[in-house]
This record gives sequence, structure tokens and C-alpha cells, in this order.
Amino acid sequence: MSFMKDSLMVATKGQRMEGQACVSQENAEPRAAASPRPSMVRGACPSLSAPMQTGDGLLVRLRPATPGLTVAQFRALADAAEAHGNGLIEITARGNLQLRGMTPQSMEGLAADIDRADIVPESGVAIEVPPLSGLDPLEIADARDLATRLRQAIEALRPRPLLAAKLTVIIDGGGRLTLDGLSADIRLRAEISADGPPLWTLAVSGTAATAKPIAAVLPDGQAIAAVILLLQTLGNIGPGARGRDLDTEALRALFQFDGYRTRDVRDPSVSPVGVISLDEERSVLGLRPSFGQIHAVQLRRFLAVAEMAGVHEIRTAPEHAMLLLGLSSNAAEQLRKAAADCGFRTRADDPANYAIPCSGAGACASAHYVTRHAATDLVRIAPELLDGSLDVHLSGCEKGCAHPGEAMLTIVGATTGYGIVVNGSASSEPVTYIGRDKLKSALAELGDLVRNNKAAGESAGQCLKRLGRDAIATALRQG
Repeated sequence: MSFMKDSLMVATKGQRMEGQACVSQENAEPRAAASPRPSMVRGACPSLSAPMQTGDGLLVRLRPATPGLTVAQFRALADAAEAHGNGLIEITARGNLQLRGMTPQSMEGLAADIDRADIVPESGVAIEVPPLSGLDPLEIADARDLATRLRQAIEALRPRPLLAAKLTVIIDGGGRLTLDGLSADIRLRAEISADGPPLWTLAVSGTAATAKPIAAVLPDGQAIAAVILLLQTLGNIGPGARGRDLDTEALRALFQFDGYRTRDVRDPSVSPVGVISLDEERSVLGLRPSFGQIHAVQLRRFLAVAEMAGVHEIRTAPEHAMLLLGLSSNAAEQLRKAAADCGFRTRADDPANYAIPCSGAGACASAHYVTRHAATDLVRIAPELLDGSLDVHLSGCEKGCAHPGEAMLTIVGATTGYGIVVNGSASSEPVTYIGRDKLKSALAELGDLVRNNKAAGESAGQCLKRLGRDAIATALRQG
């Protein structure tokens, strides 16, 4: 293929890397012994071998190599979280599991229990696929199969490129639950072929809506080769390089990109929360722990009920969700009622789904306020904001870990109070600041602003967008 060149002379932003050798993991300098990483490091990836120090102890992020876990494995995970940490288990916005409150002395026991449960953490380049890949009859292509072959191709590289810790590849085969809303450094997206197997579009740096397309309609083999080329190029740039560092115009020329050959005929993704029907006999129950977090005691209580209902596999999913497989529609509806009693959000239209708090003070050393308490206040005081048309991000600090992208409203903790960001991320410039004791009144003002100004048929998001930043800032200052 024309774009597979031995010299890897692909242009990068502001420079051209010509023939620079990739840095091999095997040939790199020996690493120091694993130690907790400081919580202020935004790019760190906490793992069993390198947990992160937070306000409530060590944090471990876990992404199993298998598509899902059995009920027994999830129960073992809950037992381990309680025995070696504070028992809190989280599901992140990308569908990763997090265990909290470990100590340096408890890490060895945690690792042993996870190994005993036959839970194998994924290693190497993060390759994400839709959570129902391989099960959803509406998916265009089997993303999981392509991901397996891509991993094999990466493993075969010699030398292997040294890549950024959080570099992510998304392979999205479509279906009911897509990964369109997640950002990725490299994205393959399945497209329907009129007269043959599915094809793939290739894009870099962003969500499905914002990523920059560089190649269209590639068959499987070419798609894998193209991703390998991009990974090698990023390795050439340096170990911190991300998709945004690639020169998209040079890549489009290399791949002979033709925008007219791309098309989007896929249906919008549905919420991962609620009963999702796969066919006449199979349904999936999607649940979300309240604000993304549940205690091992509650989880074990629910797992006992789920096992009796026939659940045989549990998969985590984006948007802090978990999917229970092996249910009929009737069984899913019955189990949904039990889940609500165990601390889960069970409906897509639950207002609490649209309040996105980070771990907050007490759990994170960087946070300036207890975000989950604030999220509870938000649901109670200003439900008008939470109609599903926007997310309200409650970030304890400017890092914005719970919602790295932009949100319509972000409440950022600061030393003396809170910054209110409109249409930005936690690190964006706030439209105004409010004092430490003014948060509840500010939430009430925002709710009143929507309630008093929303036109007939208008959503909260549409209303705030129409009113604009200045009106929002004025209402908060007056309040």
C-alpha cells in the first residue's frame, strides 16, 4: 500500500520527523519500582502497578481484558475493594472501574485477590470498542474482532513505539451504544458498504463530531495498517505525543482522503441506562451507580438478586454505566426495580444522570468542595436544568477529571469559592465567581433563570444558549 512507507516520513505539526527511530519498550531505560502517583498529575493512569495517591488513599483504575465479568468475578471485586480499600467502587465516564482507599501495604493483597478471581487487567495501548460489540444485531461491523487483530499487530511491532500513557484508539462498529461522545487520539468508525463488507473511516483527535477525518472507506487490513502507521508516527514524535500533534493535512494527502466518500447513515446512540432490547428474546439492563459510585456492601446485595434473575455477564459502559446480560424483557424490568433499591439510577431520563460530579473533597486532595453533596443539592434545588439537554459538571478543581471536554455549565471549585464556566471545560475562564457560601443560592438562580425564560417547547440547553453567557453571569451576580 502506498501509505505504508518504511521511513515513516509523515509530517507532524510544526515539524517533520524523518526516519527517527521509534523508542522500544524493551530497549527503554529500566523503570524504577512502582510507586503511587501524585493526584495532581492530570495525565497519569492509575493501575495495580502504579496506583495514584488521592485524598482517601490510593486509587486503582482497572479495565478488564475480557468484554465483561461474571457475577462471581464482580462479587470478588467488591470483596477485594472492601478488604483492601474503603469499599468504594466507581465506573468512570469511559467505562473503567476504579477502586478507592487502598494503602501501600494493602496493594499486594488487592492484586492477589484480583488475580485469584481471574480478572486480567488490559495492558498496552488502550483500544476501546462499544460495550455491546459482538452482541448487538444492529452493529455494522464487529469492532471487537478488529480490535483483537490490531492488538496482535501492535504486539508484533519491533521496535515497539513508546506512546503516551493516555493515548486511546476507538474502534466503533455502530449499533445501539456507540462511542461517538468519547474522545480518542485515533478513531475507526464503521460505514455501510453498498456491495461488500463494512468499511472504516479514520480520524484523529476528538469525538466523532470533532475528530478530523484523514482517510475514508478502508477495508479491515488497510484500516489496521493505517492505525499502525499513526502509532509509529506518534512514537517518533515522542512519548507524550497525542493525536492532536499529527499534521492532518499531510495525512490526508498521504491517504488520498476524499471527503465525498464518507457518509453517516447510522442511528443516534441510545442511553446506556434502562432496558435495551437486543431482539425478541434478549434484553440488557443498563444501570448507573448514583453519581458513578457505589459501596461494595450495596453492590454485593444487588449481585445476589441479579444472579437469581439470570444475569450471566456484566459489562461496564461509558457514561458511568454497567450492562447486565442474560435477561428477558420481563426479567430486566423486574431487576430494574431491585436495582433502584440498591443505589442505582435505572432510567435514562433520571435528572441525576445529567449532574456530573468528580470525586470531590475527601476523596481527591485537589478538590475544593464536596461535589457529590453539591450534585444532590442540584437535583433537589434546580431540576429544571437537568432535562437531558445539557450536562452540569461539578468539578472540584480545574483539572476536570470527571468531564474533560466542554459542558454547558461547569461549577469549578476554587480557593475562595466557585467559578462558573459556560460552554467550556473546567480549565476555561469562568464568566463569574461566587463565594463559598453561595452555591445553593446560585443553583436556585440558575433553575429560576431557565424556568422563567424557557419558551414553549424549548429545552434547558436551548434556553441557556439563547440567553447567552452574559445573561447567566448577570443572574448569578444578582443572586
